[in-house]
Amino acid sequence: MDALDLARWQFGITTVYHFLFVPLTISLAFIVAGFQTAWFRSGDEKYLKLTRFYGELFLINFAMGVVTGIVQEFQFGMNWSDYSRFVGDVFGAPLAIEGLLAFFLESTFLGMWIFGWDKLPKLVHLASIWITAVGTLLSAYFILAANAWMQHPVGYDINPTLHRAELTDIVAVLMNPTVLFAFPHVIAGAFMTGGAFVMGVAMWRMLRRSGPDGAPFRIAAKVGAVALLVGGLAVLGSGDQLGQQIATEQPMKLAAAEGLQTTQTQAPFSVIGIWDLNGHEIFSIKVPAVLSILATHDPNGTVQGIDNLQAQFEAQYGPGNYSPIVPVTFWSFRFMIGAGGLAALAAIWFLWKMRKGGLPSRGAVLIAVVLPLLPLAANSFAWIFTEMGRQPWIVYGEQLTSQGVSPNVSVFEVGLTMIVFTLLYGGLAIVELGLLTKRIRGPLETKEDETTAADLPAPFAY
Repeated sequence: MDALDLARWQFGITTVYHFLFVPLTISLAFIVAGFQTAWFRSGDEKYLKLTRFYGELFLINFAMGVVTGIVQEFQFGMNWSDYSRFVGDVFGAPLAIEGLLAFFLESTFLGMWIFGWDKLPKLVHLASIWITAVGTLLSAYFILAANAWMQHPVGYDINPTLHRAELTDIVAVLMNPTVLFAFPHVIAGAFMTGGAFVMGVAMWRMLRRSGPDGAPFRIAAKVGAVALLVGGLAVLGSGDQLGQQIATEQPMKLAAAEGLQTTQTQAPFSVIGIWDLNGHEIFSIKVPAVLSILATHDPNGTVQGIDNLQAQFEAQYGPGNYSPIVPVTFWSFRFMIGAGGLAALAAIWFLWKMRKGGLPSRGAVLIAVVLPLLPLAANSFAWIFTEMGRQPWIVYGEQLTSQGVSPNVSVFEVGLTMIVFTLLYGGLAIVELGLLTKRIRGPLETKEDETTAADLPAPFAY
């Protein structure tokens, strides 16, 4: 491997790792806000217990997301300095807005929520968690706007003297059609993640620890299952719209997702496929016309193939290989769909079992443990598909990934930092799992606990 390969691996590892925390942060903020709203309106102590219980889990996850996100951004200057020089004027704008507006908004009001128990009026304290939740959405939007510019660059000109992209229309960047389709898809996936987490934890508590906590966790399990199922339906709808946008703006990504070599009408969708190392199909099982329906909503629609697009790009951009790694793109797309679909089916199964006060068998404990991992896997495969499907471009149609790497960074330097980051992130994962497990196993707060906990420093006052 050369420095380019290692830099790509490092950014891929840190990005996927960081995004394990992002969707859970977004969705848990809203779910916790919903529990607190129910307590504010009803005065029912069960909702207060759920607010504080899942609030602690939210805080642990939020802290990990902040730490891993900050480290990730340093790579733009360390490993991808040529990319940063070329696009910094455009790419940096939405990231700056995210940091100066959205992140400060959510972190400020999150601090008010943490330290405001029994100090702020109840309505103000409730508003602080809702504003925090809205702040997570804004952060996600601005970051996705920056990524969408890499997928579909708009609102810029290339300075012929400096050979760099310069921002000409910030509104066009922020209202990029790609981000308008990607944002609801990502947020829907986030609610699938949060719903699965809340449901899985509640199922585990009910099945392994019967007692007075059963009633609150029954509520949490139903809330999580509904969030997971609604999120799954929203993913399906938004994914359909995003797929058509990809077919229009990044046809090579769509062709690679299917392994479609030649342009076809009534293009099929492969349920399973095998390719050689050159990306040529050896074996597949296909369903006719499904890819055309996904791309155009017309079974007779035309979908461009890899070979045809390769010839078109060579004529437009010059000699080179403009196809992504087909097996990676193909399977990440299917693993994304498969993991998300299984999670949604688990929500339907659980809601069915819970009707009329029922409960799944104790053998469902394994499902409770595995369930939160399914949407996390779906999110990770979605990002692998999104980023690997864009290759070999780092900015689609403007800059190749090979042109964005730092010219003076050595294999040793990138390799050393990748090893250090991997070990560091592995250690953080152990800490995260330890903290989450300890809290999940712990008791819900009781009235007696409230008196004792009031004297403890926040956030341990839960």
